[in-house]
Amino acid sequence: MSDLNVSIVQAELVWHDSAANLRHFTELLAPLAGRTDLIVLPEMFTSGFTMRPGVVAEAPDGPAVDWMREQAARLGAVITGSMPTRQGEQFVNRMVWMRPDGTHEHYDKRHLFRMAEEHQYYQAGARRPIVELKGWRILPLVCYDLRFPVWSRNQPVGSDGAYDVVIYVANWPQRRRHAWVSLLRARAIENLAYCVGVNRVGVDGNDIPYSGDSAVLDYLGQPLCEPTGTAVETVTLKRADLDAYRQQFPAYLDADRFELVD
Repeated sequence: MSDLNVSIVQAELVWHDSAANLRHFTELLAPLAGRTDLIVLPEMFTSGFTMRPGVVAEAPDGPAVDWMREQAARLGAVITGSMPTRQGEQFVNRMVWMRPDGTHEHYDKRHLFRMAEEHQYYQAGARRPIVELKGWRILPLVCYDLRFPVWSRNQPVGSDGAYDVVIYVANWPQRRRHAWVSLLRARAIENLAYCVGVNRVGVDGNDIPYSGDSAVLDYLGQPLCEPTGTAVETVTLKRADLDAYRQQFPAYLDADRFELVD
């Protein structure tokens, strides 16, 4: 099985201005053409973390999803990130997984951040899909999900719920950066998996500052990259190294058995 090239994009977001954000990301992503397998954008990359979905949310196949489709085809890579999405008469914080051939899947954020009243404006997701890329099994999650280890918990290798990489896209404020940094490492270590966390930088429309602290971590919780400021970094995840460590230290064989229920 081949290695996986993952590119993380840590950037400022223009408040409630999807067109401006898409223009900026188009410029940032252009050098990645033909050089990566997966591009990870922050949570709500079209708008910033907003509780006004009626103002910024798009249809499930709106302009931002069209942009992702065009970029994935042009760059020859999967692109993922979340955006406010209108689902019938409700709204979801939807993480889209767009492939170069134009097909896509999605994950609707399960754990809604009640301290910002996200649960009052968005509908919680119920599915925990695992997507595949080049033989790698990947679990896509969003921000506050990071605080809930059961939802993130890996399953035994070879089972339907097993994964090799867990991704968290976020708008995680600077004042809680210690929790972000610490929990990313915990999720990597306890799940014997690579962990990718992509956060934004800058200040949002509510005057909340973000320090980024994005990272790609190996299965030991050790950083493979930790960009600062606006940055695009690409890291190669080594399949043989992951498999060898799991064989050497198969802690998953002693994990408690449980089932996720809605």
